[in-house]
Amino acid sequence: MAHFTTDENAQYFACGYSCDHAIFLELEDGAFFITDARYTLEARTNIQNAEVVEASDLWQAMIEKVPNTLKELYFDPAQLSVQAYGRLQSALPDLKLVGRADYHRKQRIVKTPEQVALLKKAQELNKGAFDAFAKYLHTAHAPSEHFLQFKVKEFLTHSGEFSLSFEPIVAVNANAAKPHALPSKDPLAEGDLLLVDVGLKYERYCADCTRTAQFREGFGFFKKQSFKDKELQKIYDVVRKAQEFAIKNLRAGMTGKEIDSLARGVIDKAGYGAYFAHSTGHGIGLDIHELPFISQRSETIIEEGMVFSIEPGIYLPGKYGVRIEDLVVVQGSRAVVL
Repeated sequence: MAHFTTDENAQYFACGYSCDHAIFLELEDGAFFITDARYTLEARTNIQNAEVVEASDLWQAMIEKVPNTLKELYFDPAQLSVQAYGRLQSALPDLKLVGRADYHRKQRIVKTPEQVALLKKAQELNKGAFDAFAKYLHTAHAPSEHFLQFKVKEFLTHSGEFSLSFEPIVAVNANAAKPHALPSKDPLAEGDLLLVDVGLKYERYCADCTRTAQFREGFGFFKKQSFKDKELQKIYDVVRKAQEFAIKNLRAGMTGKEIDSLARGVIDKAGYGAYFAHSTGHGIGLDIHELPFISQRSETIIEEGMVFSIEPGIYLPGKYGVRIEDLVVVQGSRAVVL
């Protein structure tokens, strides 16, 4: 079906290149990458399956490429402004513009073995950054969350070799009760709870991992954690049990909400259901948040080759929060941790 996109990751998926000012247009008899003079040289070097069109007015160039015989043109409504939609309608009155939510993300919901390998490599590099960050923390002197968020980027990017999947989350004690906490000036001290949620990109594919640990001598993010606070230890054990139970028992053919209920049921049974405020997981790939979503509302049927996070959490406002996150791929009907 004929379609167009302004989204960079959708462009990259379609033709192997993207930039921040372009339209990718695919028709029955060919494809066009429409951009301005700042990007045409790189585009022509990197794109092999689309004609690069240089234009100062991208929408006008696209309008001129659409044949009079075309009946329908698909797009994702979330990618198009009201202004651009109105212009296309006015210029192409006989063309039916068909908005389909997640039109381009649905094309990449199932990952190829090559894409899974890239995601696995990204996650391996991400784990290496966690380990290097942990070693650094043993030498740091009461660093603030602000500084730690800055410092972890050095380990994630390997001093600039890789880009980030998202802005890192580094939260200490009560700040960890905010699932997407902003860094404060509070220092990290011996015995503190430390939640770290970070990801880097490898060949544009995203990593994502969260660990919650107690900061002390000899600690590591991937060790089983023990806390002096008995309630905190209970919460940590419940979250870990919920995550492991969901990973062990999810199957291809389940819906996203059925998988969500695996983790949520463990937390509900322990009496902390009101403190699990987000979904159990999300798809990942070129975008940090892709399809499928593993949530209470998700009717998506999980298939072989889908990659998503499993990340239950419990958050007690003003006290602390615990989240544990890994990425899994569905292979042989079951979850395989990347």
